[in-house]
Amino acid sequence: MQYQSLPIRFLRLPDVLSRTRLSRSQIYRLEAAGRFPRHVKLGDAVSAWVESEVDQWCTDRITASREVVA
Repeated sequence: MQYQSLPIRFLRLPDVLSRTRLSRSQIYRLEAAGRFPRHVKLGDAVSAWVESEVDQWCTDRITASREVVA
């Protein structure tokens, strides 16, 4: 996946919690299951999520909740 066309913004955990309204443990559980974007290590004790990936995950949840089962 290419990230060069858009400026990359990182979200720290409090921002991810606020945007998704999920708990810390739920985010890590979903991430481990491959159902949430993986965090990026920015340093020895610093990690963050790519903002556009978190936003896409939120959009995908909205789309999935609006789908009509026939």
